[in-house]
Amino acid sequence: MQLFLWRESMTTLDSNITGRFKIAIALTAVTLVAEVAGGLWTNSLALLSDAAHVFLDLFALVLSLTAVQLAAIPTSERHTFGFHRSEVFASFINGLTVFLMGAAILYEAWERFAAPQEVKSGPMLVIAIIGLIMNLLAAKALHSHSHDDLNVKSAFLHVVGDAAASVGVIIGGVVMYYTGWYMLDALLSAAIGLLILAGAGRLLRESVHILMEGTPRGMNLAEVAEVIRAVDGVRDLHHLNVWSVCSHITALSVHVEVAEGHEDLRSSLLHRIEHILAQQFHITHTTIQLECSDCNGGPLIKPLQHQQRQQAGCGHQH
Repeated sequence: MQLFLWRESMTTLDSNITGRFKIAIALTAVTLVAEVAGGLWTNSLALLSDAAHVFLDLFALVLSLTAVQLAAIPTSERHTFGFHRSEVFASFINGLTVFLMGAAILYEAWERFAAPQEVKSGPMLVIAIIGLIMNLLAAKALHSHSHDDLNVKSAFLHVVGDAAASVGVIIGGVVMYYTGWYMLDALLSAAIGLLILAGAGRLLRESVHILMEGTPRGMNLAEVAEVIRAVDGVRDLHHLNVWSVCSHITALSVHVEVAEGHEDLRSSLLHRIEHILAQQFHITHTTIQLECSDCNGGPLIKPLQHQQRQQAGCGHQH
């Protein structure tokens, strides 16, 4: 019953996330059209730089929406974990494309430093305000799920970065309107580029950590081990592994040594361990091997080594 309710809640969550992504995509598309047209009209590199950011944000949002839909595909014999990991791949691609975009903006800003150009600051200011409003509305649509879903978090960071860039462009438009200091356009572009690079670095670090099967950030492996050891009937444990399938699913595998006198209570012991892991650490996918108390133990974390695969139907011995 609990598993059924959990699956129902996850289905509702994915549906809610999908709807919010569609809202954010529509708002971001409006922003893109306005800033591209406005950047070309006003000759503002800052506005065009923000439009480039918005374009890749639109790409990121579409990619993220696709990842959510792929995650809904049921498991199969070929993909026993389904396509949940696609969320992490989408986040990695988002981070990589944003990093490249930031580098391109910095290059264009350097070119503009050498030869500042006049900018129509009045229209630029109006368009930047429109972009800020659209970005804030898109950020509001994504914010509620940005803390518990890496895919939504990556999209939310894109939109927040756009909003911050729009604020900078608005300030720059006001300054250029009253002073005619058009070098500020290049400075704003460089600042946007640096902001993008910083956000992309964080996103790449988080997604690569999951792809490398790292222990989920914020989870203390020693604490997980102590909680399992504290369960009545557990003598000790070894070969503990904890990793993330995606931002919603944390998996664990461990060998648990059953204390003497509890051998006939293995089923209830297993259920107690699973319940505690789900309740305290939100670990919902577990593989727990129960062993007798006099079995040979091992280290808490098992070292892995590459092994040569044996050919089926062994050949002759030499």
